[in-house]
Amino acid sequence: MTIKDLISSVNAFCEKETKYKNKELFGVTDGKVVGTYIEHKFKEFLNVNFELDNGNSARGIDLPASQINTDIKVTSIKQPQSSSPFKDAKQKIYGLGYNLLVFVYEKQDNQEDETAILDFKSCSFISKNRTADYTTTFRLNEMVKDGANEEDIIAYLNDKNIPADDITLSQIAKQILKNTPKIGYLTISNALQWRLQYGRVVALNKKVKGITKIVDKLNS
Repeated sequence: MTIKDLISSVNAFCEKETKYKNKELFGVTDGKVVGTYIEHKFKEFLNVNFELDNGNSARGIDLPASQINTDIKVTSIKQPQSSSPFKDAKQKIYGLGYNLLVFVYEKQDNQEDETAILDFKSCSFISKNRTADYTTTFRLNEMVKDGANEEDIIAYLNDKNIPADDITLSQIAKQILKNTPKIGYLTISNALQWRLQYGRVVALNKKVKGITKIVDKLNS
């Protein structure tokens, strides 16, 4: 399976699921339950046509094969966000290290036949080099262009509460000056796990290299 195959499969899956009257999810309000259900169902959908390395929760990525390297995220349109394991502080600046496939749904329960329909309002493939924090990377790009030095970068990283010690921040600052990060399109909040917010991607109505809007009912 290639990334191209994955993207075309997402489109077909969303079309099929949006019409499906789902008895299992009727009355379910727990987003994690809905997310896990959709992840499993999508993997089953892929398994019909492709041999998958499906990964496991310990490895943390749903589709870990080297040519795919993608984690699946499923979230409600009410608050499009999820969590992601914290590996190191640089993930906020240089990206998570893997691609994201983000399903954003609106759930509607039908009381008459006790079924639920998941209407996928948005679905995006986000390349790993676009999975950093937008505000942080945007400002760092501006600072480098304006001639910032290592101390300036360290001061900014401290202001943003980048979770790292002084030695690590110095190393990151040196790396930023040598290799300016690409602008990311997530909002990433510091926590024991990263809190990823996808509002910027959902609302995106222009072409950005590294982001594929597979389903986009909100901007069409």
